[in-house]
Amino acid sequence: MLILKKVLVANRGEIAVRIIRACHNLGLKAVAVYSVADKNSLHVQLADEAICIGPAEPNKSYLNIREIIAAAEITQSDAIHPGYGFLSENEEFAKKCEDEKITFIGPQSRVIALMGEKARARETMLKAGVPVVPGGDTEFTDLISGSAFAKKIGFPVMLKASAGGGGKGMRVIQSAENFSKEFGLAQSEAQHAFNDNHMYLEKYLPHPRHIEVQIIADHQGNVTAVGERDCTIQQHHQKVIEEAPAIALPEKTRQRMFAVSVKAAKEIGYVGAGTMEFLLDDPEHFYFMEMNTRIQVEHPVSELTSGLDLVELQLLIARGEPLPFNQEYITTNNFALECRINALTAGKISALHLPSGYGIRVDTGLYQGYIIPPNYDSMVAKIITFGPSRKKAITLMKTALDEAVISGVNTNLDFLVQLLNEPDYIENKTDINWLDKLTATI
Repeated sequence: MLILKKVLVANRGEIAVRIIRACHNLGLKAVAVYSVADKNSLHVQLADEAICIGPAEPNKSYLNIREIIAAAEITQSDAIHPGYGFLSENEEFAKKCEDEKITFIGPQSRVIALMGEKARARETMLKAGVPVVPGGDTEFTDLISGSAFAKKIGFPVMLKASAGGGGKGMRVIQSAENFSKEFGLAQSEAQHAFNDNHMYLEKYLPHPRHIEVQIIADHQGNVTAVGERDCTIQQHHQKVIEEAPAIALPEKTRQRMFAVSVKAAKEIGYVGAGTMEFLLDDPEHFYFMEMNTRIQVEHPVSELTSGLDLVELQLLIARGEPLPFNQEYITTNNFALECRINALTAGKISALHLPSGYGIRVDTGLYQGYIIPPNYDSMVAKIITFGPSRKKAITLMKTALDEAVISGVNTNLDFLVQLLNEPDYIENKTDINWLDKLTATI
């Protein structure tokens, strides 16, 4: 068993705060890294040590592998937790950690590589018996090849960046006439976001729900499906609201989804927390979309419904401890709902009040007087509510959002309240295109 005493957190914002607290709960020292723009951030103040890794630009700081590895060596950190985003699914970063004998809190670099390349991931899932969306068997970088694949699959198609995630480099293309323009835009976006211009295609499903299964796996080969989440409410492929459990999922389909997720994770030798993402075409049919080889933004809803601390489990697994439970132990209790709070402008937080009380959790790096920089993702907080039913969780969330005050910058608080009052949302009559259609009419 490895001895971990000090963990470097290679991230920022609310997830860095979340990881630092988990380290402290286990008696571990936590090291923060920060850019010049983040020198006064909460994660820097909460860490036992902090080291600057560069300018505000992500590619010169939070994406700078050399600087982060150097920071770990200077502070004599035993491990690096990458959080989500940035380098969390970067094969080169994980491999560098392995080479430098620094524990990477996540799967092995070969697994990240395997699941990060969408075409290879699809092939792996097919071999494991996991249903996949038609298409996507071959990557391409040129327009001619892409057009040929699209015609073979049949329009409409979904164009995706092979190295992508978070909706970057993703386009729905309805006809051959639109392919050239959309291909150019998507590939340019993929190159900018991931420094990789490989693309692939899938058949576009017009009205699916987005369901994902949270798994956790140890070094002893034990894999457990912790539960599933419904992440259907999305705007421009970016998740807005997440729920657990997915009430649109029949129990028989849920158990099949768990079974294929666990089987696939075992076959690739997965270790740590990960997420299998699926498109639910109807109550009985689902298709593999991708695997996220990291902790997810929406992990709190799974924590609240399972009673497990997923970040703490990541740390325990990283030092070689086996899972303290099996699949039979997992039960889903009640209902959890998460809203992502985004700052629509940069600036100084002049007044701040975040909700609290029974059934309410807030994950954030905000404090009064904090200056939100313009250089990073707009999400600044997550409000999560928990109750005996979906109706109760929604009611709690409306109250929590109404109570929240974030002055000095513009946020999406009012927009979220509007969504929660939409009849289709309340009645769960939505699909992944619902929000884009709704916002196009208001």
